[in-house]
Amino acid sequence: MEQDLGSLCVEKVYTLVFKEYSKTLYNYLYYKTGNLSMAKDLTQEAFTKLWLNCKTVIPATARGYVFKTANNLLINEYNHQKVVLKFQQIPTSDRDNQSPAFLLEEKELKTELESAISALPEKQRVVFLLSRIDKKTYKEIAEMIGISKQAVEKRIYNALDTLRLVTKNIR
Repeated sequence: MEQDLGSLCVEKVYTLVFKEYSKTLYNYLYYKTGNLSMAKDLTQEAFTKLWLNCKTVIPATARGYVFKTANNLLINEYNHQKVVLKFQQIPTSDRDNQSPAFLLEEKELKTELESAISALPEKQRVVFLLSRIDKKTYKEIAEMIGISKQAVEKRIYNALDTLRLVTKNIR
């Protein structure tokens, strides 16, 4: 979205911006949080703020605006959750012990791999998932996050290196 289409207060322009960036923002937030509902809510709230501030934001900077807004909203949400968690107990997940052995092993392997991906540092995890799940190029990821292409390559390399070590120990 490199050309200036006019004011974001024009519904057509806003809709174009929304269609262009909402899925990528949603996925980015999901990779950061691991929570589909939170990613959806934060994406919606970021675009709502964009609409409310449409007179001050130009279409060329809309992408950066919604990503920055979403990150700030996420930080606020995490701070809120810290307070909430002090006053409630985190529920434990139920386990199904009735599964056949191969299903249980598959589930354990999947859990260990997901755990290994979750254990990656946030910067590596986000870049890794954008690359592997969203099929974004290193250049696209670099532009989206605001880092160099080489930094993206290094983060992917480090993430893969870490995952290789973990998967080697799984079997």
